[in-house]
Amino acid sequence: MQQFTRRQFVTTATLATAGSLFPAQSNDTRARVAVVRNGEPPELVRQAIDMLGGISHFVQPGQSVLIKPNMSWDRLPEQAATTNPEAVAEVVRLCKQAGARLIRIVDRTCNRAERCYYRSGIEKAATAAGAQVRHVVPSRFVDTTIPNGSLLSTWPVYKDVLDVDVLINMPIAKHHTIPGVTLGMKNIMGLIGGDRGDLHVDFDVKITDLNTIIRPALTLVDAYRILRRNGPSGGSLEDVEEKRMVIAGIDPVATDARAVQLFGLEPDKIAYLVQAHKRGLGEVDLTKVAVHDYSF
Repeated sequence: MQQFTRRQFVTTATLATAGSLFPAQSNDTRARVAVVRNGEPPELVRQAIDMLGGISHFVQPGQSVLIKPNMSWDRLPEQAATTNPEAVAEVVRLCKQAGARLIRIVDRTCNRAERCYYRSGIEKAATAAGAQVRHVVPSRFVDTTIPNGSLLSTWPVYKDVLDVDVLINMPIAKHHTIPGVTLGMKNIMGLIGGDRGDLHVDFDVKITDLNTIIRPALTLVDAYRILRRNGPSGGSLEDVEEKRMVIAGIDPVATDARAVQLFGLEPDKIAYLVQAHKRGLGEVDLTKVAVHDYSF
């Protein structure tokens, strides 16, 4: 059994305020969340990352980067079941500008991978921007211990996650029948093996267990389009709402907490967020979070 060895097992980045649109607050230790509105996907992404201090706060020259979008479904971008390909491509370009030596994209899909990668538009856009877009290889899942797990003590995790320097999580905001919404913390399920159906029993505890070992340096929630109903796969354009937003943060709980409000939900009513907060993974109370909005 392999211990979790990813070099960024815990991210405790302290953001410098120089070059950031957040006001200088040397004594403000609150989680920070950037909300950017009324733009196109590339500019939304760039602005959100700039508001968190710039890409250089997350990616250093020579580092390897794994970007995890949602490519799980055989859907077009307009159907809002997968992450916007233009947003993903922009993150790839920013990582290249920061000097990343390797940028890889992978997702364990629910529908046939070839169709999902192609129809989502992510494979084409991200490859053109300079990323390696790889299909999941079953032999690369590694049984990994979860030292602080409540219900899960081990689970297969994709080896790329264990080896990478920087993990960037890029979910799309959408409805889901079990937790109510699927955002950043659930998006990491595309990086694990095993029978994911087993996770749907006591979901809030188990997804928190997994998030204790899979820790993104940055979460960027794509809300250019959101899927309001019939998630997570959707299919009908009637269920899609165009919001033209990105919500980003280092704290995965605070970032998801702000994103659930897109659906008219309160963060403290979402079981997995409450569970994650209780276990020290982040802040669920947005009154204790520095949320900054920017509109083009």
